[in-house]
Amino acid sequence: MKRVMITIRGKVQGVGFRYSALQKANALGVTGYVSNRDDGGVEILAQGAFPAVDQLIHWCETGPTNAKVDSVFVEEDEADEIYLDFSITV
Repeated sequence: MKRVMITIRGKVQGVGFRYSALQKANALGVTGYVSNRDDGGVEILAQGAFPAVDQLIHWCETGPTNAKVDSVFVEEDEADEIYLDFSITV
């Protein structure tokens, strides 16, 4: 299992990024959450099979149609908490 924290910066709030990420994660079988950051970015905690998480990371590089992604930062996450689904958090 792979677990990462993904930070996306750019025009990523107010463009449906979180909802689109939820749909993409569910389609890939990835669990975790997506939330807006106070700095205008979006963060995703993603856990699942290596190929599925890698596909979600790749999707984050462009995001939904109205987004303009400037950067994607991925950091391995070593926490023990297991997520059973993918959700949008505040």
